[in-house]
Amino acid sequence: MNKVRSGAGKKALLAALPFVALMAHTAPAHADFRVCNATQSLVGVGIGYRAKAGWITEGWWHIEASSCKTLIEGPLSSRFYYLYAEDAERGGRWDGPVNMCVAEKEFKIAGVTDCVARGFQRAGFQEYDTGEQSSWMVQLTEQPTADGPPAPGTNGQ
Repeated sequence: MNKVRSGAGKKALLAALPFVALMAHTAPAHADFRVCNATQSLVGVGIGYRAKAGWITEGWWHIEASSCKTLIEGPLSSRFYYLYAEDAERGGRWDGPVNMCVAEKEFKIAGVTDCVARGFQRAGFQEYDTGEQSSWMVQLTEQPTADGPPAPGTNGQ
């Protein structure tokens, strides 16, 4: 690598840095399913989806206030995904009408029937139709309620 020795060369290099940073920021997003927590509380999130072997629910992802986490990495393989989240500090939740299984601690559960009989809890998940996009993001906002509208979802593009 050539070293920049002149003052003019250093100035030109420094002037180019914001452009390089901008290019890195505008690069295409990776395909995945992300959840962003736009609240001021820690949130626990579970996801449900249909795999080749049947229904799967997984959790808990702990998402700090004002941050995002990737729940599924890579291009999405299903059209529909289901999300349930709880505000760990204030007790609210983002839920929906689709019953699936969850557990108190970290979990990956096959099947969505007989949750209680199998030693799990039942929770209502909200359905997100990704329209077969390869990437999707859900934004959790303040005021989670059992009766409120679902958190908005968008394709990742």
